Amino acid sequence: MLADRRQVNVGSSCGLCGRPTIESLMTGVMLPPASGTISAATLAAIPEALRARQVGFDATGGLHATGLFDVDGRLVAIAEDVGRHNAVDKVVGRMLMREALPLSDRLLCVSGRASFEIVQKAILAGIPLVAAVSAPSSLAIGLAEEAWVTLVGFARGDSFNIYAHAARIARADPR
Repeated sequence: MLADRRQVNVGSSCGLCGRPTIESLMTGVMLPPASGTISAATLAAIPEALRARQVGFDATGGLHATGLFDVDGRLVAIAEDVGRHNAVDKVVGRMLMREALPLSDRLLCVSGRASFEIVQKAILAGIPLVAAVSAPSSLAIGLAEEAWVTLVGFARGDSFNIYAHAARIARADPR
């Protein structure tokens, strides 16, 4: 009977559920370590490596992807979903099930925008670098700055923009 069901409000992918402020999201969170680098050339190649593995997108043209990579550019895990956040959840969830968290020696690459929620999920998984093929939101940039996460956007072809903590990206020797 419908009258016997409890009434609750449900939100989706907000990342703020149960939290009074954005600042409260960082309470009790261990931030990613500030050490370790990835070469600029390796980072520039990662979005294409992710795109090459998007089987669902090839079939439908309508799925986002998230890839988890090591600093040598090797794909560790990939997931596709209609929702960008869901693809991140799938990748991080697989690593949680393997008891591989924190992911402090990995980087996350997303096929769309880098939103606040995606950066937040990376922080909670211990991922120190997030790259996106599109733009980051201003909230994502602010959170990445505060949490010492390297945030890269517009990663396409052989170029990208660094929005937070560039020190993790090793530039080629200028000789």
